[in-house]
Amino acid sequence: MNGSNTQSPEQACQVFVGWLDRRVVAAGRGDGLDRLEVAPSGTFWLGRLACEDEVQKAAGDERSERLDPCAIGIRLRPASAPPWSMAVTVRARGWVKDTKDGPDPEKRWWRTGLVEEKVPVSIGVQGGSFGSSQLATAFAAVGAPGLTAELRVEHQQNELMVQLVNTSPEQGLADSHLYETEIEISGLTTVPFQLESLPDSFRYDRNVPAYGVNVGVDEVAPGVFRSTDTVSVQTNRPTYWEDSYAKPDLRFSTLANEPLPELVKLVDALAEYNDAHWSPAALDGRHDAEGWTDAMRAEADAAAQAVFAELDRLRTGLTLLESTASLMRAFQLMNEAIGDSTRGKYPDWRPFQVGFLLSSVRFLAEPAEEANYVDTVWFATGGGKTETYLGLLLTAAFYDRLTGKTMGVTAWSRFPLRLLSLQQTQRFADALASAEIVRQDHKVGGAPFSLGFLVGQAGTPNKIVPTAESKDDEVTPESSGMPDKYQVLLRCPFCRDENLRMRFNRQRWTLEHCCTNESCRYASRSLPVYVVDQEVYRFLPTVVVGTLDKAASIGLQQAMRGLVGPPRRFCSEKWHGFTYADRAKAPNGCLVPNCQGSSRELPMDANRFAPTLRLQDELHLLRDSLGAVDAHYESLLDHLQHETTGSRAKIVASSATLTGYERQVDVLYQREGRVFPQPGPRAGESFWTVPTAQPLRRFVAVAPRGVTLEHVSDRTLDALQSSIRELIDDPARICLEAGVDPGHAEMLVSQYGTNVVYGSTLYDVEAAGRSLGSNNTVEGINVEQLTGQTEFDEVRAILERLEKPEDEFAERLHVVAASSMLSHGVDVERLNTMVMLGLPLTTAEFIQTTARVGRARPGLVYVLHKIGRERDAQTFRQFGPYVRQGDRFVDPIPITRRSRRVLDLTIAGAVAARTLMIREPASKQRLSTPAKLRDYLRTLGLTPHEEAAAVAAVFGLDGPEDSLHQQQIIDWLKIWFADLEDPTLKTNFIGDIGPSQPMRSLRDVEATAPIHD
Repeated sequence: MNGSNTQSPEQACQVFVGWLDRRVVAAGRGDGLDRLEVAPSGTFWLGRLACEDEVQKAAGDERSERLDPCAIGIRLRPASAPPWSMAVTVRARGWVKDTKDGPDPEKRWWRTGLVEEKVPVSIGVQGGSFGSSQLATAFAAVGAPGLTAELRVEHQQNELMVQLVNTSPEQGLADSHLYETEIEISGLTTVPFQLESLPDSFRYDRNVPAYGVNVGVDEVAPGVFRSTDTVSVQTNRPTYWEDSYAKPDLRFSTLANEPLPELVKLVDALAEYNDAHWSPAALDGRHDAEGWTDAMRAEADAAAQAVFAELDRLRTGLTLLESTASLMRAFQLMNEAIGDSTRGKYPDWRPFQVGFLLSSVRFLAEPAEEANYVDTVWFATGGGKTETYLGLLLTAAFYDRLTGKTMGVTAWSRFPLRLLSLQQTQRFADALASAEIVRQDHKVGGAPFSLGFLVGQAGTPNKIVPTAESKDDEVTPESSGMPDKYQVLLRCPFCRDENLRMRFNRQRWTLEHCCTNESCRYASRSLPVYVVDQEVYRFLPTVVVGTLDKAASIGLQQAMRGLVGPPRRFCSEKWHGFTYADRAKAPNGCLVPNCQGSSRELPMDANRFAPTLRLQDELHLLRDSLGAVDAHYESLLDHLQHETTGSRAKIVASSATLTGYERQVDVLYQREGRVFPQPGPRAGESFWTVPTAQPLRRFVAVAPRGVTLEHVSDRTLDALQSSIRELIDDPARICLEAGVDPGHAEMLVSQYGTNVVYGSTLYDVEAAGRSLGSNNTVEGINVEQLTGQTEFDEVRAILERLEKPEDEFAERLHVVAASSMLSHGVDVERLNTMVMLGLPLTTAEFIQTTARVGRARPGLVYVLHKIGRERDAQTFRQFGPYVRQGDRFVDPIPITRRSRRVLDLTIAGAVAARTLMIREPASKQRLSTPAKLRDYLRTLGLTPHEEAAAVAAVFGLDGPEDSLHQQQIIDWLKIWFADLEDPTLKTNFIGDIGPSQPMRSLRDVEATAPIHD
């Protein structure tokens, strides 16, 4: 390239990704190699064909043929009746082994010249074989006598299958494989297939020009089809505004000052777009032009109805902002806070984000009505979902403060992974810190905005005790690793300085993050972040982020009451916080050890303590047994909040898919589901997003032949890493070869020098990490693992290395071996290449995971199919539509709340939670032992049938179709009541009575509870 300004960084990345892919494919095929020390059959995984005799002597089934096939082919649909004529060009090579006294004794294997033969084919319905002698002669001519092949053409149900078959003899040759095979078909007029696995839809094109057999296929020119060793699919980066409409000013500063004029422009533009694309006249035009079926038109009419309902919600939100001063002020303060939080990284909202905020603010003004709906944000990962619901969350927090809720939890945000993303947590902390600055600057009353981190013993302490007693997992101020191992934040959310210090404050009995930057407004003060469970209960932070499974504590921990309703009282001792039920070690209900204070009345209306919002991230992961258990606990949380405060929280979720979301929301929350934004009139195109020509990700499907998946993964990563090292060592040569401006070399090393290898199972991840250390030609590859087993301090260190790499490339992190932890909330712009070890178990996981690369620069994703599996093989055959129409391949979420096995696990938690959260406060006494509880229930005259009816109603199992579940609850409670009345009972803990005990984690179900309706 000439000159440093001829190529933009984006263009350089696009060209470089293409070059990297060519290098990887060449490594898989053997392109450019003339000699080898070892047998090529154990080296190459692309373009090779085993001989037919060898395949037939093996298992002989379809699976074995896919693992090491003897044929490649193309399936076509002729446009006319037989007979048919076409030309088929065959390309292939062989590898031959010299004798020991050959020209290169160290590398005895040599690559033959290229066979390239055009074979004329004319057939009728019977099909036939062609080119055998022509190809045998050609192989002999390039130095590989004995290698043979033929074309076989079969006619089946209006389609032709043209295959190149390796007919070489298994015996008598050093290597009977063919290599670098390719076929190209021309001269046959065809019509497309209809995508087999998907129904008609007005949004999608189901036409498929041709299918490959053990290969991909490209239409390289009209009517010319060529096989490919991999299937490459390019997706493009979207833009977030349709240029046909005047764009409103959605800068944070504008919406913080004069939002209404710009919001009106946004809503008016949406109305104009909807009329142009969704009106009956617009749909009539498409119906006629595109030949819609009646079913397609009915689908379009239903979609139009949802789109106009969405517009109505935006108009309602706009009206409420105009008419409700406190809501308008909350919205403006939120925009000021988000603007501060971004630190200039971006100055404005994407239109869909403002659209969601407008459509959602009604829940603050009309909470009872809006609590009946679950609003789900559905947008491409990386499009700004997190910032969107952070905007909603801050609006709610300011609105709470402005309307009398001066303290307590505004939002409880729950994530479905075992280990919460530290980057996700940091984004919440940054937003809340900026909101706190704005709150102070505008003199908004109430407690400081704060963040709670509620994950429990897996990541941070449940509590800190003065001295450890019998439990090995008890944490004391002197425990190993205290306090540094519990650092959750990556940087100070106020000044963004990374020099944080952890300390344990004995006077306040708090584990604190402290900023050491002397110019920070929180210099040497504890940041408003609480990472110990008991501190979360004591201080009830504005926002609590945590893992999904922590909800099980509602049946174990009476102090969880602060997350569904009011605490009991407030401690008189400064910094001790809220108090809960009296216990032997906490006679005044204070959770600080040995507190001598007294309890005071709550400083705020008790009903206002209930959370305003429950946020559920990654809704699509709430499935199977985990989803079934969570459905019961979601209902339990609703019940407890309603009983203690008379309200229900608004639920907002994000999801990677819309497939079956209405039923999933109904099962999980017993509410109606709504989604924003509604999908547009065509795939990938709507008012809110428009595709561009800018590359986003290149997906490359690989079906390894004859070698293990681990071998292919190692060699792929080897090719990627060696390419980067060559770029470092000889930038001029490599930039010339790749076609990039040398001025971009350093940037390309940074953007593509760290690779991700992703496994769906922990076994795959660990195996990949081990293998990389021993099976690569490149030396000094630095590998780290990111899984749910990785400790917090290790995760923090890995993220820091990824975001701020070492100066010397040799010292950097080169490969991250990751599990599903990566696919949720890990956002590192330098991660732009990925190798997937097999197709993930679900399409939703595929969508989420691959979105972690290519977030800012063009990405490259290799999907190594476990081709022996039928699902992987089927996906390889239709990989293009799978990537482009991914959401249509997502299976409906399997979930039920009517599993009797799950009910066995959840009854105990519901009964215990009702005792802790409702009965004990109502009794105004301590009900911590079976004897005290028995005496109190006697005064109420409560029977097993009455309590069973209440529990059944909580779980939504009180209908006539639920008689078996109701009887199951009655039977359980009969034993529970009998235990209470048993004079020989040997336990002093109410959680120990009954036929089962409350779950300690919602994930306890995963190993024990299959799902059956």
